[in-house]
Amino acid sequence: MKPEPIFTNDAVVAAILFALLLFIFQLAKSPNKLIQGLFKIFPPILLCYFLPGVLNTFGIISGESSGVYPFVSKYLLPACLLLFTLSLDLGMLKKLGLKALLVFLAGTLGVIIGGPLAVKIVSSFKPEVFYMGTENEVWRGLGTIAGSWIGGGANQTALKEILQPSAYVFSQCVAVDVLVAETWLALLLVGVVNNAKINTWLGADNAVVEEMKEKITELKNQKERIPAFDDYLKLVAVAFIFTGISYYLSEIITPFVKENYAHLEKFSLTSNFFWVVFFITIFGIIASRTKLRELEYVGASKLGSLFLYILVASIGMQMDLSAVADNKWLFLVGIIWILIHVLFVVLASKLLKAPFFMLAVGSQANIGGAASASVVAGAFHPSLVPIGVIFAVLGYAIGTYGGYLTALLMHWVLS
Repeated sequence: MKPEPIFTNDAVVAAILFALLLFIFQLAKSPNKLIQGLFKIFPPILLCYFLPGVLNTFGIISGESSGVYPFVSKYLLPACLLLFTLSLDLGMLKKLGLKALLVFLAGTLGVIIGGPLAVKIVSSFKPEVFYMGTENEVWRGLGTIAGSWIGGGANQTALKEILQPSAYVFSQCVAVDVLVAETWLALLLVGVVNNAKINTWLGADNAVVEEMKEKITELKNQKERIPAFDDYLKLVAVAFIFTGISYYLSEIITPFVKENYAHLEKFSLTSNFFWVVFFITIFGIIASRTKLRELEYVGASKLGSLFLYILVASIGMQMDLSAVADNKWLFLVGIIWILIHVLFVVLASKLLKAPFFMLAVGSQANIGGAASASVVAGAFHPSLVPIGVIFAVLGYAIGTYGGYLTALLMHWVLS
């Protein structure tokens, strides 16, 4: 039996998590070359997962007994999804052209196909990998990776609530997710340095990217402004009003489905949280077509990012790092999975003659979400960061649905 943690008061646990987040991001701003080199190897999001996990592993805090994660996942997760999806700019996607969208969708397809294929390959010679804990439970944990690799941390958390993998399985899957995804991110950043050579190999014209730099810089200068109190109130109100409406509707539809279509439980359609996520995403997409989208210019995605990192830290505190080594074969699943995704985006870019910028950002908008896609886009040019965010937002909009489909396909492959 695990000993009682040192800190059990949820207010203290929340304070520790906020202190860790503040420490990580303040340190990331340090001009020290050694520290900057360290953050190239261990990006902030990686530390946001693992440092709380270290505290949990050594019994300083307990993710299992704390009420922090249930609160964050119930209230901040839907708000986070709404705020990210709110900034979906379909007009900007049109300007980027069909090539960029097709490369992004090729990456999404690579994740959806790659997951079940990787599971099939590994299960053919190591079937016991997928039978930890409750029989055939591992697909649930891997399904959360699919949510992360199509959308981001918010989608992963949503699928965790929908699929309900055990903390033991989820800890291992988060480790696979973060380590494999961050390795691919590092390779893409190396590719940015060799951008011209890769574009030559792809046979791509980079003129469209240069044109976008100028357009985005001009738009940002025109519309972005310092938020006032009224703006902060609107941001929080919109996020939580739609969250409340989503919960209200889910409490109507869930009992109806349970009573009349009980057999749909195997697809998680009797899960209350499934419908919360479904409705909040739909509301976000609809709101992005209204004046509410202008809340992005006063910090919608920034507030969403704050909620996301609180989510990441609260997920991390449930990780038992000592359990990671118990199933090393899951890392092989992750490696095969990411290689299939890479194959899809490279082939799409080669066939479409899309520039490496589209390949890198399209891939990271899937695999890494807003944070990583922004890092990659910014590595090309700071003015291109919004493009990374736009595609990541598209990933957030479809991530839960795509991840859920991938999870069902992995379950089917193992059946």
